[in-house]
Amino acid sequence: MKTILTLTLATLVCGSGVCADRLTPRQNETTQSGTVRYIAFGNFDKWLVRKVTESGVLGGETKTLYEIAPTATWNNNNAYKNQGGSPWATSNVMAKVAGITKTNVSVYREQRPGHGYCAKLYTHLEHCKVIGLVNIDVLAAGSIYLGETQEPITGTKNPMAKLNAGIKFNKRPKAICFDYKVQLSGKPNRVKQTGFGKASTVNGIDMPDCVLYLQQRWEDSKGNIHAKRVGTMVHRFNKNTGWVNNAQFTIRYGNVSKQSGYSSYMGLATGANQKYARNSKGKMVPIIEEWGTGDETPTHIILQFDSSHGGAYVGSVGNTFWVDNVRLVY
Repeated sequence: MKTILTLTLATLVCGSGVCADRLTPRQNETTQSGTVRYIAFGNFDKWLVRKVTESGVLGGETKTLYEIAPTATWNNNNAYKNQGGSPWATSNVMAKVAGITKTNVSVYREQRPGHGYCAKLYTHLEHCKVIGLVNIDVLAAGSIYLGETQEPITGTKNPMAKLNAGIKFNKRPKAICFDYKVQLSGKPNRVKQTGFGKASTVNGIDMPDCVLYLQQRWEDSKGNIHAKRVGTMVHRFNKNTGWVNNAQFTIRYGNVSKQSGYSSYMGLATGANQKYARNSKGKMVPIIEEWGTGDETPTHIILQFDSSHGGAYVGSVGNTFWVDNVRLVY
């Protein structure tokens, strides 16, 4: 039972996902930089509120999970699928493993004076205690991303394969634009805390990030999904800020590993950063990436925001990242 509960929680809080761009033409803007188009629900003013009751063995508490979707309230333990045309998913998820229901909450709807709501992403320790059986902490970062989580999570193997990364997108934006605020934990190093064994130290401060990939994908006869990386924008936020409005980050095209200013975290999505997608046979498979020339027409977009940049289980408790008004610039 202890192993099952630990794996349930670890699977639940492990990661961040990815995916698409559904634009809202009624919210277009024209600026000196070009045409700015909102991603659907990217002003974060509409949220679906879920009331999920955890299993009695875990205390039977009812937790509130926020989803970026048309305004509604669910008072049930139903599995969540993207609602009302929203392309967004969050790291707020429900797992059901071996009959045990457990949740993770690391993304919040927060009032932003004069701007409606925004998304608050928070890195915390998710605690799981069953008297006489298990008493563990797992570090969980807050993430919002364009895509779908395969909820409820029912297994413990390869949790990143539960995240379907990407939908069709064939445009070539020159930048991403959004409002943000950052509050770092203040700790000089991070920790890795998986629920198995003691926490370990990971060198370097914890930073929120934004990751955007443009890909040209195809599927081979065996169902493998391949992709050329057409465009890249990865930014890490290394200092505290108040609200920064209309911040723009340039999307670079082609093999950025050969361009000035390249850092390894901008590289191809492999290893801990591996992305998955559902193939034409309905199976979740890893996306096999290679560099494109930059002249290709994209077929998919990946976009995610995270309160911690280090991947599953790695970060600093207290790191907080607020995001609002996500747009693409053409």
